[in-house]
Amino acid sequence: MGTPVLDTSEFRRQLEQELSSNILPFWINHVADEIHGGFHGAVTNDLQILDDVPRSAVLCARILWTFATAYRRRGGAEYLRLARRAYDYLCEAFWDVDYGGVYWQVDCDGVPVSDRKHFYAQAFAIYGLAAYYQATREPRSLARAQTLFELVEEHAFDPVHLGYIEACDRRWATLDDMRLSDRDLNCRKSMNTMLHILEAYSGLLRVWDEPRLSGKHRALLEVFLTEILDSQTGHLRLFFDNAWNSLTPNTSYGHDIEASWLIQEAAGMQADPELLSRSRTAGIRLATVVLREGLDKDGSLFLDGGPQGPSDSGKSWWAQAEAVVGFYAAYQATGEARFVHAALNCWAAIRAKFVDRKNGDWYKRLDHKGDPDPTVYKAGPWECPYHHSRACFEMLDRLCA
Repeated sequence: MGTPVLDTSEFRRQLEQELSSNILPFWINHVADEIHGGFHGAVTNDLQILDDVPRSAVLCARILWTFATAYRRRGGAEYLRLARRAYDYLCEAFWDVDYGGVYWQVDCDGVPVSDRKHFYAQAFAIYGLAAYYQATREPRSLARAQTLFELVEEHAFDPVHLGYIEACDRRWATLDDMRLSDRDLNCRKSMNTMLHILEAYSGLLRVWDEPRLSGKHRALLEVFLTEILDSQTGHLRLFFDNAWNSLTPNTSYGHDIEASWLIQEAAGMQADPELLSRSRTAGIRLATVVLREGLDKDGSLFLDGGPQGPSDSGKSWWAQAEAVVGFYAAYQATGEARFVHAALNCWAAIRAKFVDRKNGDWYKRLDHKGDPDPTVYKAGPWECPYHHSRACFEMLDRLCA
């Protein structure tokens, strides 16, 4: 592709239109389940509803974050209504009243399908609940987020090597199989869970200025800089044993670019210039490596790869959304035009290939030919509104900076 020129007002117009007229309306109009409550298990690209698909705490918490954020920033009864629905559903269907925490999955009647306590899900519940408190000042939302923070620290924190383990069973006992999904390794610790605990703690710290939380937040950021970031390759390492020995040489370009801006955001909350400088250096390096290794000819981002380079097995919506923010954040940090060009090229690829102009929202995966993958849901256990709505929120803010 060519080298586009940054037209800030036009970019903002496109982001605003995409958020207000496409992404948010899709989730308001097509995903709420008016019969069983909460949200449908899955919705396909052609708007078929699949309520035999289990409902995930992660999806519910991400909807909660999205619409609490929309309401806080914009007002609007329709945004508050969906945020409240997500809050109620998270606290009623997913909350374990006996042992605490949120279940991994429930069925359409609210019966647990998987009652395991994955700390990735606890993190997103913290993230959503903190956003709902920030938007509404509902005290029970903050109290639940604080409770989850205590449960994560009690049951997941590794006091010897630091960081957090992946999962426990319903009663917080050890699990033999801790995998987050079929794509993941069975390991004690993963970059992905660690990244989203960091993100959740950043969200909670915005509304709860508590010294112990701040200390845990800082310690986890240090883990990213010293253990998870590979100083040789410039990528994030993905899967670990307790002592941070890496279990695979593979790379996730999507997580690299997502972390590139999230770790800088986290460091900015610590009021420590030296830590911020180190985090900014790390973030710029992550973005630089992704720019060099992870982009396709049309400006879109390959999802992952290995030592030989990217895998051309298809592309995911969330990685494109994170690339727009990550590359633009690198531009803001360096002033280097190559980063803003990468952000604009990726946005152009999103508009050309991922945006569904017929049924709304974005296709969540394109196959290796660049066509929408009909086997991947538009809304589902993993297919959510959070990455691309957040990209729009973030970019609208950054383009005003």
